[in-house]
Amino acid sequence: MQTPSLRHVNEFPALDNKKAYKQALKYWQNELLHVQQAYHHQGQRAVIVLEGWDAAGKGGAIRRVTEKLDPRGYQVYPIAAPSAEEQGRHYLYRFFNKLPKPGSLTIFDRSYYGRVLVERIEEFATASQWQRAYREINEFEQLLLDDHIKVIKLFLHISSCEQLKRFSERLNNPYKRWKLTAEDIRNRHKRHEYETAIEDMFSKTHTHCAPWSIIQGDHKWFARVEVVKRITLALSENVNIEPPPIDPKIVELAEQQLGITHKGT
Repeated sequence: MQTPSLRHVNEFPALDNKKAYKQALKYWQNELLHVQQAYHHQGQRAVIVLEGWDAAGKGGAIRRVTEKLDPRGYQVYPIAAPSAEEQGRHYLYRFFNKLPKPGSLTIFDRSYYGRVLVERIEEFATASQWQRAYREINEFEQLLLDDHIKVIKLFLHISSCEQLKRFSERLNNPYKRWKLTAEDIRNRHKRHEYETAIEDMFSKTHTHCAPWSIIQGDHKWFARVEVVKRITLALSENVNIEPPPIDPKIVELAEQQLGITHKGT
């Protein structure tokens, strides 16, 4: 199995036509809704991990993923610095209590991979701590898989030039200024260090049952559609997406009490 790499991100077919973007997005959102319904009826579960560069579009992609879904069937967790209580516990602690219940999806906007990314680069974790985290994370994900929780991992990649452009846009847009933080600016000066950490992350945690997918994010429309598409296809794998048969008792009650007849479709 070939390990993904930032150095080999494929070129993408830019969606310059807004109509084509809207049509593609609508199609995959509708397909994803059908998958979510199947997960609900069958009690299936999945964890979706979304990592990426600052300003790569994770929030916008997640909004498109969840836009048409039933809000009762998913939960989004934006992961920031651990609280004082969480800091005194194993770093995976705060992810165990966010796992999905039967019939639902959990989406992590950043995740436990922070241990081998920001905590490694900013030295919030010692070398021995982040180095053993690769094994711990693989074992954690295997635990999820053994418990029949599907694990989907996406990384949104943008070029250095595109990131700077988006930082400038945020700085000069009053409604987006809050998105640009001092950490974003500091992290940009450590981009080469983060590239090394990201490549190590792919190399050590890209497994057969929980592989990484890199999505080229320079073009927002393409990235948003691709995120919804990749999630839909991954969730659909080995899952029967057909709706369950109708309950004969419901058909009988509807006819007797409401005067409506089931047409057999």
